[in-house]
Amino acid sequence: MRTDFGYFEEKQLGKPYDIKLLKRLYPFTRAYRSLLFYSIILVVLITLLDLSLPYITKIAIDRYIVPQTEFDVGKSSDNTEKKIRYLRADITDPEIKTIVDKYPNRFEVFESFARISYGDLHEFDSTDLRILRKRDLKGITFITVIFLAIIVIDFVFNFTQVMIMEYAGQMIMHDLRVQLFEHIQSLSVAFFTHNPVGRLVTRVTNDTQNMHELFTSVIVFVFKDLFLLIGIAVVLLSINWQLALVTFMVLPFVIWASLRFSGQAREAFRDLRIKIAEINTNFSETIGGIKVIQLFLQEKGNYNRFKKLNREHYLAGMRQVHVFAVFMPVIELLGAVVIAVVIFYGGNSVLSGKISLGALVAFLSYMRMFFRPIRDIAEKYNILQNAMASAERIFLILDSTDSLPKPLPVIESKTGPDSQIGPPDLEKIAEISLQNVSFSYVEEEIVLKEVSFSVKAGETLAVVGPTGSGKTSIINLIMRFYDPSSGRVLLNNTDIKTIYSPNFREKIALVTQDPFLFSDTIKKNITLGRKDILEEKVKEIIKASNCQGLIDRLPGGLDTVLTEGGDSISSGERQLISIARAFARNPDLIILDEATSYIDSATEEKIQAALANLMTNRTSIVVAHRLSTARKANRIIVLHRGQIIEAGTNDELMEKQGFYFRLNQLQG
Repeated sequence: MRTDFGYFEEKQLGKPYDIKLLKRLYPFTRAYRSLLFYSIILVVLITLLDLSLPYITKIAIDRYIVPQTEFDVGKSSDNTEKKIRYLRADITDPEIKTIVDKYPNRFEVFESFARISYGDLHEFDSTDLRILRKRDLKGITFITVIFLAIIVIDFVFNFTQVMIMEYAGQMIMHDLRVQLFEHIQSLSVAFFTHNPVGRLVTRVTNDTQNMHELFTSVIVFVFKDLFLLIGIAVVLLSINWQLALVTFMVLPFVIWASLRFSGQAREAFRDLRIKIAEINTNFSETIGGIKVIQLFLQEKGNYNRFKKLNREHYLAGMRQVHVFAVFMPVIELLGAVVIAVVIFYGGNSVLSGKISLGALVAFLSYMRMFFRPIRDIAEKYNILQNAMASAERIFLILDSTDSLPKPLPVIESKTGPDSQIGPPDLEKIAEISLQNVSFSYVEEEIVLKEVSFSVKAGETLAVVGPTGSGKTSIINLIMRFYDPSSGRVLLNNTDIKTIYSPNFREKIALVTQDPFLFSDTIKKNITLGRKDILEEKVKEIIKASNCQGLIDRLPGGLDTVLTEGGDSISSGERQLISIARAFARNPDLIILDEATSYIDSATEEKIQAALANLMTNRTSIVVAHRLSTARKANRIIVLHRGQIIEAGTNDELMEKQGFYFRLNQLQG
C-alpha cells in the first residue's frame, strides 16, 4: 500500500482573505454574543474614561493652575504692546479682602472683585499666596479626586472586561477544539495514513491555542482602539482644529506602513505554522521509532534532520521578527515626529495666545494616546496574522471530506406499517459476504480483484496467503474502514453502506497481531468505558482470556496503569488483554488478524486456548500466516495477488496439492 505522505501545509492556499476566515470563525462566537456585547459596552466606557483624563488635565491647568481668567493690553519695558494676564480675586471673602488691603499698590479694585497681574504674584509670601488662590487649590483638589475616581472605575471596568473576554475566549476555544477533535474522529482511516500524528496534534493544540488571543483581545480591543482613535480625533479637532489637521498629516504614512508590512507578516506566520507542524511530526516519529533509531545507529542522522528543521523554524521566526522589527520602529518614529510638530506649532500658538497651556499639554497627551492604539493595532495585527495562519490550517482539516459516506435511507415499502425510511437496524450478524469486491488504496494499484465469499453464523473462515495478497484489506472492508472500489460488502444481505457503522461495529471484535492499549488501567482497557459490566463478569472474562496469571503478577492487579501502547508488558500479554477486551464486547463476529504471529510457543498456547474460548459459538474470520491456526477452520480461502485462487477445507486443499499445499510444505 502506498499513500501520499506530503504535508498538506505545503498546498497552495492562494491569496488570504481574512474577512472570509473571520466569517467562518463567527459561528463559534454566536453562543457568547451577549458576553461580547457586554464586553464591547465596557470597552466603550473604558475608552470614554481614558479620553477624559487628558481633558481633565487641561481643565486643571487652564482653570486652576494657570487660569485664563482675564487678559488686557499693556506696555512692556521696551514700550511694545503685550497681553497681560490677570488673576481675579473675590473681595467679598474677608480673608482675600485682607490680602488686597495688605498690598494696595498691586491690586486694581473694582466693585466686587480685585485683579492683579500674574507677574506681581512672586512678591507674595506662600501663606498669602495660598489664601489668595484658595479657590484654585480647592478646584485642584476636586479635580484630583475626580481623576483618582476615574482611574479606580477604569480599573474595575478593565478587570471585568478582561474576565468576561477570557471566559468567552476559553469557551470559544473549547468549542473549536471539541469540534475539531470530533471531526478528526469522524474521518476515514485513509486520512490518518496521509497525515502524520505530529501534524494533527499541532492543529488541535498549537493552532487552536493561537486562536485564544484572537478571541480574547483582538475582537474587542480592535473596537477599543478604533473608538479611541475616533474619540481622540474628535477631541483634538474640538481643542484646536488647525493643530489637529497638522498632526493628522502623518496618518497616510502610517496607513502605508501598515499595508506594506501586512503581507510580509502573513507569509512569515504561514512559514512558522508549517515548520512547527514539521518539528512536531519529526519529534513524534522519533519517540515512536526510538528503538529502531537506536538499533540501527540513526541518532546522528535523525539529529541532523531535526537540526535542519529547527534551523528552518529559526529562520522563519527571524523573518517574522524582521518584519515587526522594522514596522514598530517606523510607527514609533512617526509618533516622535508628530510630537515634535505639536511642540513646535503648539508652543508658538501658546506664546502668541492662540491656545492655552492646558490645551497644549492635553494635545501632547492625546497625541501620545493617539499612537498607542496604532501600536496596539499593529500588535493585534501581529496576533491576527498568527491566528489567521492557524485558522487556515484548522479549516483545512474541518473542510476535509476524507470520510466515508453516511448511510443512505433504505425504503423497503412506501406504504404500510412495515415501511422503512432510515438505515436498517442490525440485531445480530447472521451472515457476512463479499460480492465481486475490488479495492485499491491508490488508483490503478489493485489490492483486491473480484473477491467473493460468505460466512454464516457459527462458521470459521480462514484467510491465508503471502504478504501483500490483500488479507488485511478484506478486514478493513468488513470493518468499513474503507469502501470497496466496486462490488458490495453485505451484512445479513444488506449493503454495509446502508448501515450506521456503530450499529455493526459494536457486534464485531478485532484482535490484531499488535493490539493497541491505552495509557490507563488494565480494567479500563478491557471494558473500554462500559459501566454495565459487573465485577463478577470481569472475573469471568479474565479467566476465559487466560489473563489471570498476568493480573496476579502485577502489583496493582486490574488497576495497574499501563504505559501508552502497553509497552510496559510483553506483546503476548497485550494479546491476552485484547482478547479479554473482545470477550467484554460479547460480539457476534470475531476477526483475528495474525493474532499469534511473533509469539513464543508457551504464550501462543495460552493465546490459542483463549481464542478457542472466544470463538466458541461465534462467527469467526481468521487471517493467518501460520497455517496451524487455519487448519481447524470450517473453510479456507487462499489469496494471491488480490484474488481467491483456492477455497475449501484443509483436507480438500491438501488433496489438490496446489498453492495452499506448497505453503504448508514451506512451513514444514
